[in-house]
Amino acid sequence: MVDHLANTEINSQRIAAVENCFGASGQPLALPGRVLLGEGILTKECRKKPKPRIFFLFNDILVYGSIVINKRKYNSQHIIPLEDVTLETLPDTLQMKNRWMIKTSKKSFVVSAASLTERKEWISHLEECIRHLLTKTGRQPSTEHAAPWIPDKATDICMRCTQTKFSTLTRRHHCRKCGFVVCADCSRQRFLMPRLSPKPLRVCNLCYRQLLAEKKKEEADLRQTEPISAIQGYEPSSGDDSDKSDDDKADRWPADTEFYTSQVSWSSFHS
Repeated sequence: MVDHLANTEINSQRIAAVENCFGASGQPLALPGRVLLGEGILTKECRKKPKPRIFFLFNDILVYGSIVINKRKYNSQHIIPLEDVTLETLPDTLQMKNRWMIKTSKKSFVVSAASLTERKEWISHLEECIRHLLTKTGRQPSTEHAAPWIPDKATDICMRCTQTKFSTLTRRHHCRKCGFVVCADCSRQRFLMPRLSPKPLRVCNLCYRQLLAEKKKEEADLRQTEPISAIQGYEPSSGDDSDKSDDDKADRWPADTEFYTSQVSWSSFHS
């Protein structure tokens, strides 16, 4: 179907229609060989509550955005290269059914379809496009994925210290490494994760210690592999050593709800 539609007038018109719906806020989508395979509305699990989003599947990218007027105006365009995508089917919850996770190195999130058949079709088409791209480029499937953010309403207390209760004045924050909902005291550190952002990002105290330890280990391994240069001279050692607020009221998350990638209760992750 891709070969049949590539560089045809009907395909160009479909892509132009998508670009027009996003308007000036969106990026150009037309490229030689790019084909629009399908579109549909999926429910995306966002930080505060699930929200409908429009999704467009191309043979090399997945595009989604917010719906202003369906079929006429969209905004907040996001473009995801399919080579970076892996999928994971998730169990149903009381709030959402037919769920699966779209995982990438920069962002991972959960979506749900209106029916089980629709979910199967989306996953089937996505996986086929991903297989075709990886075969074409010779790349291996991505193994590093950003952690999905656990929704605000999943907990009324900090998921690290388990002491701080969230309120209108006590804000929820998210660790960019593990995705946990944490308080300000448990997430004062910032760490540079180039895969996610060129700027240091908020991380919880536990993830900060882990990331710092990994960085020190990498630096030590690098020093061991560097060639030893000839000693030109030395100086005697001195002996000194040289180092947005939440407006929605949080609802209690059902106790039997499973989190995304583990069968272990989140409370078991505390350090």
